[in-house]
This record gives sequence, structure tokens and C-alpha cells, in this order.
Amino acid sequence: MIIPEYLKKNDNIGIVAPARQVSIKDVEECKKYAEQRGYNVIYGNNLFGKNNQFSGTDEERAADLQFFLDNPDIKAIICARGGYGTVRLLPYLNFNKFIAKPKWIVGFSDITVLHSVMSKINISSIHAPMCLNYSDENFDKGSIEKTFDLLEGKSFEYSFPSNVLNKQGISRGVLVGGNLSVLYSLRATDYDLDTSDKILFFEDIDEYLYHIDRMIMNLRIGGFFNRIRGLIVGEMKDMKDNTIQFGKNAYEIIAEHVNDYEIPVCYGLPAGHGNVNYPLILGQEVELRVEKECKLSLR
Repeated sequence: MIIPEYLKKNDNIGIVAPARQVSIKDVEECKKYAEQRGYNVIYGNNLFGKNNQFSGTDEERAADLQFFLDNPDIKAIICARGGYGTVRLLPYLNFNKFIAKPKWIVGFSDITVLHSVMSKINISSIHAPMCLNYSDENFDKGSIEKTFDLLEGKSFEYSFPSNVLNKQGISRGVLVGGNLSVLYSLRATDYDLDTSDKILFFEDIDEYLYHIDRMIMNLRIGGFFNRIRGLIVGEMKDMKDNTIQFGKNAYEIIAEHVNDYEIPVCYGLPAGHGNVNYPLILGQEVELRVEKECKLSLR
């Protein structure tokens, strides 16, 4: 994997909205924080565009992202928010100049589309809070600080409580993944994730439990779990059920399908759509230890 250059003071950071529309209020706290850390922030030309639910037309949003991908003076791209829409940009994007001089792409949820592209072209990216989170008074400030610490090249070891569903073990591998629904939507495309010898992470929000089962069944019969070295399940937030209940929660659904594999599995990493969203470097080797407590070592 190619690791982009870590940030240095006075580097330029671009902010882009590849999916849903945003306001100045949604991004100003992120800009302010980045400037306090010593960086220059540049907004995309169409950052505050509006086209139904999107932040401008597909062509406008793609033009912003393409400009930042190609510009050698931009050292990181932080996505303003997710929602839906990033996948619509793929037909318009060219990554040739980006591959020649890569930079960090930061985001989660719908931005899993870009993380999957990065995985295909062997460039690391960061699954982490987006601008919208910075403006949320209830959001964990430590997750924001850790994001910039990672961008600056620092290492972390996350420790979090064990779960009764965990499968103990120790493993090392390149970390890949993101939002489960987005990963599922990319199956059988050019951006389908290669999980061979990887440690897989996923999280999700606002899905029916039967749909979680359907997606996990897809991964199971598609061989995802045959090839991985470990599985990390983040937050499965605000799950929904039908009047006739499914009978299991999200973690129990996943455990039913992965328990037969001889890999360490941990549930409950505080990463995803909650008020705590620990940043993760995708495309780099990590160590996963699932014992009396869970530990994930980055770098």
C-alpha cells in the first residue's frame, strides 16, 4: 500500500461535499479546528451547491473532488458529510494524477465508496469523522483530535471492552472496510473489496435487521469471510425491526454467520455513526487482539 505524505504545518486541506448538501454552519467548525492545528483550508467551488438532496449536480460535485485529487498543493481532502451520492461521481473521476501524487482522503459512511477505490489502487485512506461532526456539540472531541493525529503520522492503540459474542485470538493484516451497506452495494463491481488476508471492519446505521442478515449472507456466500484474518464490527446504530420481530440484534445476526470461521472477531469498536468515532487508517497493517478486552494497534 502507498501511504500519502503525513501533514505538516501550513499544508493545504480541501473540503468537498461528494454527496448530500451542506451549509456554511455545517463546515465552519471543521475549518476553524484545522486552522487552529496550523493548516490552510480551501473550500470546493461547489461546496454549498444545491441540486435536490445533493450538493450540486453530479458533474459539479465531481469537478470539486477532481480538482482536489489533481492539485499537488492539496495534502488532504476532508469530506463534509455523507448521506448518499458519492457513487454517482465515479463515472466522472480520473485518478491518474492522484496515483502519481496521492493525498489523504478522510470520511466515513457514504465515503466508503472512495475508501473502496483507494483499496483498489493501493493507497491508504482514513475512515474518520467528517465536517458535519465537528459542528455537533455532542460529538466526541477526542475522535476529532485523533483524526488529525493520524494525519500527522502518530500511532494509536485502541482498547475497548469485550463482548460476550467475541471470538478470541490475535491476528495481523491490512485493515479494509467501511459502511456495510455501501460495501454491499459495490459487490460485483470493479470496486468490490478484496478481503484476502485482510482484517475487515464494518459498521452501519438505520437498517432493518432482516436487511443486515441479507447483507451478511451475501458476504458469507460470496467468500468474504473465507479470506479474512479477522473481523471488527463497529457500531450498528439505530437498527429497525418489523412488527413480527427478527429475533436477534445486529451483533447476534453477524455472529451466527461468522462463528464457524477460525478468526478473531470483536464487536463494539466505537467507530461509525455514534458520538464517538475513532479514526482508522485503511490500507495499512494493524494488529487485532481479542482477549479479555479488545485491542487494535494502528501502525
